[in-house]
Amino acid sequence: MDTKITELVKGVGNLVTLPDVFVRINQLVNDPNSNISDIAKTASQDPSFTVRLLRVANSSFYGFSSTIDTVPKAVSIIGTSQIRSLALATSVASSFDGLPNTLVSMEDFWRHSLYCALIARILAKQARKCDPDALFTAALLHDIGELVIFNRLPEQAKAALLLVLDSADEMPVYQAEQQTIGFDHAQVGGELARQWKLPPMLEECIEFHHDVNPALRFPREVALVHIANVLALMAEINTLDADDVSPIDPRAWELVGLSPDEVMESAVLEAQSEVVEAEKLFFGK
Repeated sequence: MDTKITELVKGVGNLVTLPDVFVRINQLVNDPNSNISDIAKTASQDPSFTVRLLRVANSSFYGFSSTIDTVPKAVSIIGTSQIRSLALATSVASSFDGLPNTLVSMEDFWRHSLYCALIARILAKQARKCDPDALFTAALLHDIGELVIFNRLPEQAKAALLLVLDSADEMPVYQAEQQTIGFDHAQVGGELARQWKLPPMLEECIEFHHDVNPALRFPREVALVHIANVLALMAEINTLDADDVSPIDPRAWELVGLSPDEVMESAVLEAQSEVVEAEKLFFGK
């Protein structure tokens, strides 16, 4: 990894920290000697996370037939890996509260991220080969490198955005970043994931969501986030015409085993119908 990227990410370490509840749950999930009751006890020690967890568990996001009224019940029904994903997904926006920027609306940023997360979860369910909740979290975090660049390199970030606007065919942001900065937000996000010791799947989805070819460990998951990122743009601008957005790498569709003609339109429409409730669940809006 480029030392410039490493130093850039280290520079935000005192402003952006992962929530303690995620760090503790992550350690327990990775510990072969821990059990469900250990994870439930740890989750219960954070009152705000307990409220968020039970709110999400009892929402249409999961659609369980019975009420989940305790953390141990939530952990046993949802599963330990999914609880880890939820701990990160429901806390991530607040992690960036101390990282101000003047270049992008945080509401717009998280709306795009949430659309991407919802669509990745929808497609993962249809593909039946990946964990939908882990894909939701990976997609929710896919652009976190942008926030680092906006905060640490505002002038270069502004130059990249101007390059996009001035380009005849609206050059992708990551390509403009490579031209003006020498690296892009996906690389920065991947390094942040490594420094945070996030699960390797999340790290790879963040780092390669624009280019699926280098993804060697989790190519299918990366492909799902790549597709979801483009479909999220369609949801945002309210179009079902693929020509209105950046092209999706055909290899990504091959990797996930889905046909764009069969899933693209329904995924966009379903995400649009879910996004308002999801914002309330995950961002408290």
